[in-house]
Amino acid sequence: MGSEMCIRDRFNIMRAVFSLNDLSLGYERHPAVHHITGNFLPGSLTAIVGPNGAGKSTLLKGLMGLIDPLDGHINQNKALYKEIAYLPQQADIDRSFPISVMETVLLGHWKRIGLFRSVTDKMINEAENAIKAVGMTGFEKRVISSLSSGQFQRVLFARMLLQDSPIILLDEPFTAIDAKTTADLLKVVFRWHTEKRTVIAVLHDMDQVRNNFPETLLISREPIAWGPTNEVLINKNITKARLMAESWDEHKELCDRNVA
Repeated sequence: MGSEMCIRDRFNIMRAVFSLNDLSLGYERHPAVHHITGNFLPGSLTAIVGPNGAGKSTLLKGLMGLIDPLDGHINQNKALYKEIAYLPQQADIDRSFPISVMETVLLGHWKRIGLFRSVTDKMINEAENAIKAVGMTGFEKRVISSLSSGQFQRVLFARMLLQDSPIILLDEPFTAIDAKTTADLLKVVFRWHTEKRTVIAVLHDMDQVRNNFPETLLISREPIAWGPTNEVLINKNITKARLMAESWDEHKELCDRNVA
């Protein structure tokens, strides 16, 4: 039994989109999340949940390569999965630049267009289809600063549709938007899942996670549980995460579990 599990673990590491090995992430040696080990497998649909300040967004930034590990490491299978589509929280996005909905969505073609290539009719048609898919037809010429939070989130999802990436990272994608927009954007997430893309989303609504996400990673600075959602989001684990959050030391430096 032990040897079978070892072989299975090695196989999962080899095919994982991201493989985390005793990973710690944070700022100036102060860990926001630490000692996480596990694998995000191809085609998986995973929610990352936990109390406020648990390190969820920090973990997503680590997967994106925006911050370096304090300890441990992240192995990304770049041979198979080179491109990542990343949606940060809306609060981190500057909407003051006078750019239209269509222009914003076309940024999803950035890697194909670059600085000097022209936008083709095919690209415009693809952008129109993406805008239609998120229910924003008729808004193509609107400036993004004039949009509501829900409308702007629809536009950002349309841009991600054009990116056509095998890996999609979402940071609180349904925060501060209405129920209809959430339902429509969840349909886009399901579409990605049926297309065998790997979707990892930071979320806070436990009922939403239970109803829509088959896999869950529950963290509270440290991992609490990782696996099928119905096994992770049980009262014992949720209570443990809450109690750990109440005892956090914001000034504690990175610990070494190998030191006696």
